[in-house]
Parts: sequence; structure tokens; C-alpha cells
Amino acid sequence: MKYRPFGRLGWDVSVLGFGAMRLPVIGRDPSAIDEPEATRMLHYAIDKGINYVDTAYVYHGENSEKFLGRALKGGHRQKVKIATKLPSWIVNEQSDFDRLLNEQLKRLQTDTIEVYLLHGLNDRQWPKLRDLGALEWAEKARADGRIHHLGFSFHDTLDVFKDIVDAYDKWEVCQIQYNYMDVEFQAGLEGLRYASDRGLATIIMEPLRGGQLTKRPPDTIAAMMKTAPVNRTQADMALQWVWNQPEVSVVLSGMTAMDHVTENIESAEKAAVGSMSAAEHQLIDEIRTEYLKTTPIPCTSCKYCMPCPEGVHIFQIFELYNDGQRYKDNIRPRMVYKRFLGGKQADACVECFECEEVCPQEIPIVEWLKTAHDWMLAEK
Repeated sequence: MKYRPFGRLGWDVSVLGFGAMRLPVIGRDPSAIDEPEATRMLHYAIDKGINYVDTAYVYHGENSEKFLGRALKGGHRQKVKIATKLPSWIVNEQSDFDRLLNEQLKRLQTDTIEVYLLHGLNDRQWPKLRDLGALEWAEKARADGRIHHLGFSFHDTLDVFKDIVDAYDKWEVCQIQYNYMDVEFQAGLEGLRYASDRGLATIIMEPLRGGQLTKRPPDTIAAMMKTAPVNRTQADMALQWVWNQPEVSVVLSGMTAMDHVTENIESAEKAAVGSMSAAEHQLIDEIRTEYLKTTPIPCTSCKYCMPCPEGVHIFQIFELYNDGQRYKDNIRPRMVYKRFLGGKQADACVECFECEEVCPQEIPIVEWLKTAHDWMLAEK
């Protein structure tokens, strides 16, 4: 395993972090973690040198932290740094800060959390937490040892990102979405460099864009990939592109199966700054341009929009619609939509807009649901 300095915090982090948001589950219930398999994956990753584990209060129906508390017993806890997140959107008063952190410590079965992030900051959540005194509270939590380092995860525009970074000179960590498709999306490359220049450790989420960059590409992109000067899998190409950049501290991967773990660790063992050639960078730029022509809805299946109060399976509908457009497939997505969709169809939406309030990608979900529904029911 390769390691890099974790910002200015004085310790080295594995270049690959274990994300506990997409663990294997039993059946189709995201809250029913397959604990034996997930534990096997986690222990294997730690034994191979991964020393950073990322979770959050809400992951897997609020069961991810509980799972980690159980799975890290027996010596594995001492080998890793745990990162978890304050669920910003359910904080309504000052007393929530202590209540939620203490609950998370109990779930994780630990006395301290090494990295504590304010989850999903944007132009709505950040002013609320700031005005409730989140920063002053966090300094007390650091002083009493319940947390060691403070940061934030982010989903909004570059300007908002810079404002948050500049608002507090004691930020130590930031977590942003970044991959070769998202160089100008949200914080993007400029935000990555902005934070790194100010000494923040930078955590990268969605390096494979929720698995999108590992799926069978359109024929045009597949042909382009065959011309690559280095023979890589799609996932390895995407990961190496991120690790190639010196501003990146650690890359998170939400792994659902053991082969994801073994393949990503194999990639991590090759991670190095400046390892990709100019020809590879040019090819990725060309692939990005081509992909942008074929993916209409920028959904990463993070499931922040779920559960829908009306039972609409939003992310799955978007995935089916994107697949239909990307692969020019009018059959399979429509068949799945009509016969096997896990929830209600898109026309069950009552336009409450709760999903749009929490969508990290700022997708106009309601309008896209209408578009997707019409396409799914079309005859041609």
C-alpha cells in the first residue's frame, strides 16, 4: 500500500480509503448489511494496509456506523483512522451537536473519532450550522478528545466552497467529489488546489462517479479506450488519474464486493504522482468530451434522495434512463421500469421537492422524472 501525508496533521494516510456507504446488502434492502461479507472485505482491506475508513450517520439506513463498531473489534480499530459526519440537515438546535456526536461514538464503540466532518455543506446548511455555533462547539469537542480533526464534506458551487474554506482558519480536512468527469463540477480541480494550498488534507469521494466510470461504455468511447498507450481497466484508469495529482491525499471507494476491494488495492499499489503520460491525459480529455454527449442526468446513485415519501425509486429510474440514452437501448430499461422497478414509477411524484433539497448534484429531479417516465412509456 502507498501512503501520503494527510495535510498538515502529522500522519500518513493510505492512498485508498475504505468507504462504508456501498457495502454488500442482503436482498435489495440497503439497510440490511451483509455483515459477514462486509466484515471480510473490511478486514482484508485493513490487513493490506488501508488505514482510513469513512462512514456517516445516515449511511445504510443509519446502520453503517453500527456495523463498523462491531467489525473493528479485535485489534482492527487500532489500525485505522475513522472518519464520520455530522448530519447537517437534521441539526436544528445547539443541543443536537452533542446528542448526535455522542450517539455516533456509541454506535462506533469508540471514545474518539479521528476525523469529524460537517456533512454535505452547501449554501443552505453552512450558514445554519455556522450561526448555531458549530465551529465553537467543535473546538470544545476537540479539546475534550471526542474528535481529533475537523473538516467538512461539500456539494455546491466553487464560490461557496471557497467561502467555506476561507471562513475558518482551523479547518483541517475537506472532502469533495472529484473524478475525470468532474474537473469543473462543484469544487472541481480549482477547489482541490485551493484547499491544498491552504494546508487542508483533501479526501476524494466518487472517483468512479458512483460506478459510472466502470460500466460498459458506448462504442465510441470503447474504441477510444483501445487506443490508450497503457492497458488499464476502466476503474484503474479513473483511479490513477486522480492519484496522479499531488494535491490529493486519499481516494475513497465504496466497495460492494470482494473483487472491488482486491482490484482497487491492486490499483492503489501503483498509485503515484505524475505517473500518467501526456498522451494518457489527452485521451482522458477526449473521453470526457464524448461522455458528456451521452449522459443526460448527472446522477451518481448516492441515494440521498431516498426514501421518497411517495415511494418513487428516483435513482434507479435515472439509472435506467441514462443507460437507455448512453447505450441507445430502448428495450431493457423500459422492460425493467415496467416490470421490475423496486418502487413506484415516476408519475407517483407529487412534486414536494424534498429530493431536490438534498441532492448533492443539484439535479432538477422533478422535471427529469417526468422526462424519464414519458420515455419509458413511449412505443419507440
